[in-house]
Amino acid sequence: MIHDMKPEDITGDYQEVTLTLYGNLTRKIYYTELETPYPDGKLIVSTTDPSGVITHANKAFIEMSGYSEQELIGTEHSILRHPDMPAAAFKDLWDTLLNGEKWQGIVKNLRKDGGYYWVKATVIPNVRNGQVVSYTSVRRKPSRSKVEECIKLYPTLF
Repeated sequence: MIHDMKPEDITGDYQEVTLTLYGNLTRKIYYTELETPYPDGKLIVSTTDPSGVITHANKAFIEMSGYSEQELIGTEHSILRHPDMPAAAFKDLWDTLLNGEKWQGIVKNLRKDGGYYWVKATVIPNVRNGQVVSYTSVRRKPSRSKVEECIKLYPTLF
């Protein structure tokens, strides 16, 4: 179950929007213009079940997201969905994964405090006996030039 964000968790001035997420879930979010730089040398790793519910989050994921492990485990991965991310990116992600293929892309993630961070994400289906049992996502620091390309591209994809 994904919950609305709380204004008291937000750092700084914020904007409010209600997002429609995968599966027609809606979520009220509060977001700021505060970027948290991706730390050098860290990998953010998480695993979800086939429907996108988080089953594992490594320490770097917990730290960058601003959520506790207890808040992340059992919650839809879309808890990180930033309103600047076009729905087309997530449609491509799911279409690719449901085709049994690896997906890669640059993603702007939303933090619990309303700020954001950019990642280069690779998502891989984990297949056992011909069935997808989970997805593993590994995120790395993206190049600033790729982030700048996405800042220009993403508003044109809505």
